[in-house]
Amino acid sequence: MDKDSSAAAESALSCSRCGKPAYLQCPKCAELKLPREGAAFCTQDCFKASWSSHKSVHLKSKLANVQSEQTQDGWLYCLRKGQTRTSELPYFDWTGALRPYPISQRRLVPEGLEKPDWAVDGIPKIEPNSDLQNIVEIKTPEQIERMRETCRIAREVLDAAARVIRPGITTDEIDEVVHQATIAAGGYPSPLNYHFFPKSCCTSVNEVICHGIPDARKLVDGDIVNVDVTVYYKGVHGDLNETFFVGEVDEASQQLVRCTYECLEKAISIVKPGVRFREVGEVINRHATMSGLSVVKSYCGHGIGELFHCAPNIPHYGRNKAVGIMKAGQTFTIEPMINAGVWRDRLWPDGWTAVTADGKRSAQFEHTLLVTETGVEVLTARLPSSPKVFPWLNF
Repeated sequence: MDKDSSAAAESALSCSRCGKPAYLQCPKCAELKLPREGAAFCTQDCFKASWSSHKSVHLKSKLANVQSEQTQDGWLYCLRKGQTRTSELPYFDWTGALRPYPISQRRLVPEGLEKPDWAVDGIPKIEPNSDLQNIVEIKTPEQIERMRETCRIAREVLDAAARVIRPGITTDEIDEVVHQATIAAGGYPSPLNYHFFPKSCCTSVNEVICHGIPDARKLVDGDIVNVDVTVYYKGVHGDLNETFFVGEVDEASQQLVRCTYECLEKAISIVKPGVRFREVGEVINRHATMSGLSVVKSYCGHGIGELFHCAPNIPHYGRNKAVGIMKAGQTFTIEPMINAGVWRDRLWPDGWTAVTADGKRSAQFEHTLLVTETGVEVLTARLPSSPKVFPWLNF
C-alpha cells in the first residue's frame, strides 16, 4: 500500500470502506489506471479489511480489457447453437462460478480432405433419416478395420491435447491442438460445424457436464477439464473423451474423476454378446451412487460408425428402458457423466454447454467399443505412448 502523490494529499477522497478522508490508494488500481474513486482508503487496516471484495475490481478490469481486445480481433460470444455471435456477455442465471468467454473464428479445413456432409452448411443430411437410427448395424470386417484406424487417430489426437493441459492455457488453444493434429493425420474433426457447433472438440470445465465450447478462458490451478474428441477418417467416426486435472486439484474432485473413470471401466467389463444395453446403466449407477455421486440422465452413449450418432441409445443411469441386446460386430460409445451434486442439468445461452443445475463439478470418460464374439475390444484404448496423467493407473 503506497502513499499517493502530493496531488492526492491536497484533495482527499473518501475511504471506500468507512467514508473517512483517504490519502492511500490501492497500488494495483494505480497500476491498472483505474479511477481513484473506489480505490482510496484511510488506513492499511481498512484496505486489508476490504481486500476480499475489492480485489474483484482488478479481475473485472483485466477481463474487460481482454474481452475488448478479443472483440476487436473477431472474438465474440456464441449464441443459438453457434449460428449467432454477440459482443455482450449473455444474461443467464449462472449455476456456478464459470462463465463463457468469447470464442475465436471458425478454423479452416484444407481443400481435398474428406468431410462429413455437415462440414459446409452445418446440417447433417444422411444421419437424421438413416435406417440406422432404429436398427443397430452389424459392421463388416472392412468397416471394423476402418473403425480401428480412425479410433487410433482419435486416441492420438486426444493424447496430444492432454500433453498441453496446464494452468494458463486457454481451451481455445486446446482446440487448436486438436484441430491441427486431426488434419495432420488426414482426418476431419467431426464436431466442427455439426449442427453449427463452432469448434473442433468439446472442452468441459468444472461444472460443465458436456459440450463446452473452447473459448478464451485460461485454465487455472485446481480446474478439471474434459476434452471430447471425435475424428472422421475414411468415412467413419471415432469418439472418446477424458477428464484431466489442471495443476493441483482438491481431493473431492480427484475422487469424482477417478470414480467416473471406474464407472466406464466397470461398464466396459460387462460388454459381450447377449448382454442387454440397459445393463450398462445399472452397473454405472451402482458404482456412482455407492460413492455418493449422481448420474446424468439427459445424455447417453450412442452407436457410431459411418454415422456420428445412431442406434443403439445407451443410458448411463439405473432403471432405464434401453432396448436391445449386444451382438458381435456392433460399435457404440459408453460415456458416463457423473456429478458431485444433483444429476439435473441446465443449458447455457449458447445452446450447447450443459452445466450442473447446482453448480457442482462433473466428470466424464468415453470410449468407442466393438462387441466381439467373446467380449469387447476398446477401439480408443490408451496406447503405450499415451501420457501418464492418471495417478491410479499402473503402467
